[in-house]
Amino acid sequence: MEVSDKIEEKKPVSQSIDFYKIFKVFLSRWYWIAGCVIIALAIARLNLAYTEPVYNTMGQLKLQESNPMLSSGTSSASQVYNYTDKIQAESYVIRSQEVMDNAVKVLNYQIAYFYKDRWNLREVYPLVPFKIKIIKQDTLFFNSGLYDVKPIDNDSFSLLTPDDPKGKPKRYKYGQPISAGQMIFAITSRIPTEYNFRFNAKQELAGRIQGGLNVSEAGRFTNVMAVSQTDKNATFAADAINAVMKEYVKFDILDKRRSARQTVDFIDRQLSFITKQVDTSGNSLASYKTQNKIVDLNTTTSNIAGKLADFQSQKSLLEIELEGINQLKDQINSTQGALLPNNNLEGNVGGLLSGLITQFNSLIEARTNSLVDFNEDSEPIKILDTKIRTVKESIRKNINSLLARNQRTLQYLNSQITTLNQSLNSIPVKEQDYIKLQTSYEVNNKVRSYLTEKKLEAEMNAAAVVPGAAIVNLAYPNFYSIAINPSKTYATALVLGLAVGIGLILLVRFLNPYIYDKETVEALTRTPIIGVIRKFPEYIDKNNRQALSLSKPKSVFAESVRSVRTNLSFMASHKKSKTICITSEVSGEGKSFVTVNLASTLALIDKKIILIAADLRKSKLHKAFGSPNKVGLSSYLAGIETLENVIMHDTVHGIDFLPSGPVPPNPSELLHTEKMKELLAILAPKYDYVLVDTAPVGLVSDAIPLIRQSDVNLFVIRSGKSQLRAAAIPERLSREYGLSNLAIVLNAFGDDALHANYYTTDYSRGGGNSTYYYSDYSGYAGSGYYDEDPKKWWEFWKKK
Repeated sequence: MEVSDKIEEKKPVSQSIDFYKIFKVFLSRWYWIAGCVIIALAIARLNLAYTEPVYNTMGQLKLQESNPMLSSGTSSASQVYNYTDKIQAESYVIRSQEVMDNAVKVLNYQIAYFYKDRWNLREVYPLVPFKIKIIKQDTLFFNSGLYDVKPIDNDSFSLLTPDDPKGKPKRYKYGQPISAGQMIFAITSRIPTEYNFRFNAKQELAGRIQGGLNVSEAGRFTNVMAVSQTDKNATFAADAINAVMKEYVKFDILDKRRSARQTVDFIDRQLSFITKQVDTSGNSLASYKTQNKIVDLNTTTSNIAGKLADFQSQKSLLEIELEGINQLKDQINSTQGALLPNNNLEGNVGGLLSGLITQFNSLIEARTNSLVDFNEDSEPIKILDTKIRTVKESIRKNINSLLARNQRTLQYLNSQITTLNQSLNSIPVKEQDYIKLQTSYEVNNKVRSYLTEKKLEAEMNAAAVVPGAAIVNLAYPNFYSIAINPSKTYATALVLGLAVGIGLILLVRFLNPYIYDKETVEALTRTPIIGVIRKFPEYIDKNNRQALSLSKPKSVFAESVRSVRTNLSFMASHKKSKTICITSEVSGEGKSFVTVNLASTLALIDKKIILIAADLRKSKLHKAFGSPNKVGLSSYLAGIETLENVIMHDTVHGIDFLPSGPVPPNPSELLHTEKMKELLAILAPKYDYVLVDTAPVGLVSDAIPLIRQSDVNLFVIRSGKSQLRAAAIPERLSREYGLSNLAIVLNAFGDDALHANYYTTDYSRGGGNSTYYYSDYSGYAGSGYYDEDPKKWWEFWKKK
């Protein structure tokens, strides 16, 4: 119990981060990082080679008042929505089908020519390498695929059509009509080299322009609209965007003038009717005056007639105004499309309502254009529908307010007219009829004069209409590709390569389940490490015979074995003869290799050694001595052979050896017998060291009785082979069986920095094993003490 308590009292390991070790982790696999960087740069190079260049060019439009003469009257409309909303609304107009179709017509780009580079087809626009004459073409149904043409001689060429792309090219002469793809054409000029060409469909060309078109604010809260075009041909992108901007300006001014023209047409219809009424009422007045010989009216009657004519004129003009308002009301209630421009002649519908109508029409245009890319149930369409309903409701409220106001004015005029008519009842009948005819004539004449004046004003406004946008900057070809940026691509590849390389190192370390260095062992267990045996410098055959011979006594490996030998003298130092049991977790960790090496090094200092192969199941230790395994430990324990008959003598190395013998059916039971105890008791007085090579404790329990009887127990952990769980076994054995004689030997340490623990044990604060001195001999290469030290550069120079 005291031993167990002593074990528990051991101080925990104190370790600190060693940044130099972290650096060595990555330095040890620098070629992984270099390989990842090279692969990444190669992929970047291929990507640059295969990626087609894409160019972007930009023009600018400035939004402005469409009619400077009316700017003061529409100032309130600009308060309804800012320029950001207007630019967003106009972005749909500039993408409209009418603007796109007109831009395609302006470009007149019927035939596209291409040449083949190493990887892709390149469009040669605006160059025309040879001329093609279109004789007949179905504008809707024709093959717009690629034609492959090659010159044969000065008079002929070969042509491969898209109708049969894998067929055999046909021979044609220059100027010869060619029928293909619902069209007839002829190549009229000599072809310089191999080219591809195709006939552009208007819809496809419009789609190409529309697909690369982008509209945005040139600056925050400004009235400048940036219109950009992205395309694989820089010159085409510039020409396309310029054509679109020019056609948008034309479309805008035509639309504004069409709206103004509709107001003039409305006045013309009213004026035509009123002119007929003036002529009729004038003739009636003249005839009545002549027939009844009426010369002049008295002052009172004349005043009444003047007032009556004035009120009747106001009533007629108000009725015309109401007609325009009712037309707008019918439109807003019956249509889902854009509203016709306001026809109110007094301008009472202007201001806020005019701005609302403009905004409503812009939203309708935006919704129509959005339906090209979205369906009815999509979120952008729903947002536009909500805005349309809100503006529509505001228009209805304004219309109802105007109608209510005009109805009140009409009621007042009717009451005044009724009062004046009652006053006329007191004058003679002839004068009453005369006043009525005169009033009718004056009213119609005033209305005609008013309409004539408004018509002239409307025509002047129509003539003064200017576009709602003006081109500020035309687009020019930009030959800097936005798709290919070699410096950025290579820089990104370099960073990714470094990241992947470093990530690969970290991943391998993270997934590593094995023990590689003493720091890892010290961090996992408080069982002391008695030594670190370096990796054997030469090839080791399956019999381990090289280790037994110690062919390089001045090697780092030999020195590391001597270090274990030295520390063994401190364990069970009060014993004259020591029984040492050597085991491990699983097979293949080098317990037999360590046993042979310890035996050979102990024999070198004139110690009497016997080596017992106590792994009765799978021992190969006899092969290191070149002896047969027909008799051995199993034969002795079974009572078949005597001890003298099973012990072998190796005179070369001065080692006695007891092989395992034939595999028994009950190995574990044989090792638990009293005879095994007696055997160790017999051998101990005869030898300085009894080395017992046992079965792995992680696989079978055969070694447990031997471990409990031994003076020293060595647990072998192999670097790169033993898993992390192996380090906990010695401590568990010590705790379960009350042992204080267990120590760990780290075998086949290769100083692999990749898997090295980046913590360093701090011995100054009681960390690690302060009982035994040992080293892993890392960092001592070139000190001159070992025969495998690398030579200095000047030594190579002297040799030459």
